[in-house]
Amino acid sequence: MSALAFLFTSPKLKDRMTSQRKMMLLILCALSLILIKYYFRNDQVEEPQLSAWFNSANRSDVITTTNWHAPIIWEGTYNREVLEKYYKRLNITIGLAVIAPAGIIRQYLKEFIQSANKHFMTGYNVIFYILTDNLNKVPHLELGLLRTMKLFFIPANTALEDYSLWYMKHLETNIIDFIQYEVEFLFKMDINQIFKDDFGVETLGRSVAQLHGWWYFKNTEDLPYEKRSLAAAAIPSGQGDFYYHSTIFGGTPQEILALLVEYEKGFTHDTSKDINSNFESHLNKYFFVHKPAKLLSPEYNWESNLKTPPQIKHVKIEWQSVSIENDYMD
Repeated sequence: MSALAFLFTSPKLKDRMTSQRKMMLLILCALSLILIKYYFRNDQVEEPQLSAWFNSANRSDVITTTNWHAPIIWEGTYNREVLEKYYKRLNITIGLAVIAPAGIIRQYLKEFIQSANKHFMTGYNVIFYILTDNLNKVPHLELGLLRTMKLFFIPANTALEDYSLWYMKHLETNIIDFIQYEVEFLFKMDINQIFKDDFGVETLGRSVAQLHGWWYFKNTEDLPYEKRSLAAAAIPSGQGDFYYHSTIFGGTPQEILALLVEYEKGFTHDTSKDINSNFESHLNKYFFVHKPAKLLSPEYNWESNLKTPPQIKHVKIEWQSVSIENDYMD
């Protein structure tokens, strides 16, 4: 028997190799248990109960809870620190999409992004999505830590489609192709707004609707819902919950997609009936049927030309109430 053959058949050597294999298996098992424990501790963080961070009793001067038990976020009703502990452990990324037609980029985009850079989801990973028909007009913008910007080109509306439908179709396409894989939550906002105070994680939810500041303080019977019964966006007389402002809406990318798909269906239906309901009417119909999980008070979007009532404690975003429809179509 050769020396080499002896080495591989030696009982002592076999025992030693068996012991080493057993030791390696034990080490691998121990490492696996550590990894499993780490995964479950960090990936399955329990979401805090509503009562842990939201107290509707703190604001008796306003409506703070809907009849389907969704919170309406006002200053003083929420404890952001509780939510911070939860979302920080999840290491989430939030998207903010804005449509910036060439005709109004210079007028609004720089101030919108600079103010959002300062106040929107500070301390979290944020991606600003700029959808524009002229990439060359987008100014250079300095962003803070954890903030990035992505540009999406939208072709000129040569087909002369309804401008809202045109841009929403392209937003939908970019959510499907890119955005849904990059963020856990997404807000779509109009460009003619300026952040004035912190817009934080208290606004996050599966679906988020913005109460219209002007109509919140008006008689509910006068809300400007679509009234034409044949329209897809019609809300029956005497029904409806609140009037929502289309300048801000948010939620998970999947929920935003569902809203946009319904809007397209409704628009197609209305076109066949010779009806033209605006996007805001379709948005209100969607939230009438699919109740939002969270509502933002008028503090989160207040018109700059309106006198501020005592119920508005801190304006988070100032809306510049000018018509940008014609600029969209330039």
